[in-house]
Amino acid sequence: MLEAGFLQEAGRTEIFTALWSTTRIALVGLVLAMAVGVFFAIVMSQARWAEASFYPYAVILQTIPILAMVPLLGFWFGYDFTSRLIVCVLHSLFPIITNTMFGIASVDDNLHDQFSLFRASRWQRLVHLQLPAALPAALAGFRISAGMAVVGSIIADFFFRQGQPGIGRLIDTYRQSLDTDLMMAALAASSLVGILLFLLFGAVLRAVDAHRSPRR
Repeated sequence: MLEAGFLQEAGRTEIFTALWSTTRIALVGLVLAMAVGVFFAIVMSQARWAEASFYPYAVILQTIPILAMVPLLGFWFGYDFTSRLIVCVLHSLFPIITNTMFGIASVDDNLHDQFSLFRASRWQRLVHLQLPAALPAALAGFRISAGMAVVGSIIADFFFRQGQPGIGRLIDTYRQSLDTDLMMAALAASSLVGILLFLLFGAVLRAVDAHRSPRR
């Protein structure tokens, strides 16, 4: 596996070129999922009618197997970058929404009372109290979604075969040709991306925790 996939130039070039395509989709999808997830979490935390309106759809989206949605997404949006990106976002969105909502809702009531005492507006309460308090939980959601974004990008590679090939399509090609060494090398490379993203957000989360509660 090491020799065929990483030491030989032909295999290494092919794997890392496809890996970059998949990683690019995963990173862009993760950023979009973070933006969309935090936005909807904020909206739902500020109004009960918004939570009642949107949260059930988020739960339903999480329970639908993403593989069942792939053909529909291809039919609606084509079989290239856009569809791959949508699959990645949908696959990684739910943990961001739930964790951010949990963080916003977990603010101590005494802190809310202090803000009410000084007649803080809803915007001031959100920006200066709720969002800072929700940051550790949101980062935990980002860390979970980072690995899910990579998985979603690989799933999309299997089905959407237009444009630059990703690592998922390459794994499928190696599988069909019974090239076990290259397939294992491609699997290891794709797993490494998810692990690195997971560790990155874990380091950020630890840094935030250390900043919020410094050692004496």
